[in-house]
Amino acid sequence: MIRSDLRIVFATIAVFAALIGLYLVLDGLVFDAWAKFRYGAAALIVGVAGFVLLLNPGPGDHA
Repeated sequence: MIRSDLRIVFATIAVFAALIGLYLVLDGLVFDAWAKFRYGAAALIVGVAGFVLLLNPGPGDHA
């Protein structure tokens, strides 16, 4: 499967965004900071969804 280098770069950024979101979720839960928890959960969801969407084959990708 041929993938664009740009899609792989964005997928890598999405993984790091998900890791930062996971850190914020845990930090918000431990220190009772609900704003960090909510923004961390949003970053985690967007990061994982972005990673999955960017690495799925598109209609123009060939094996």
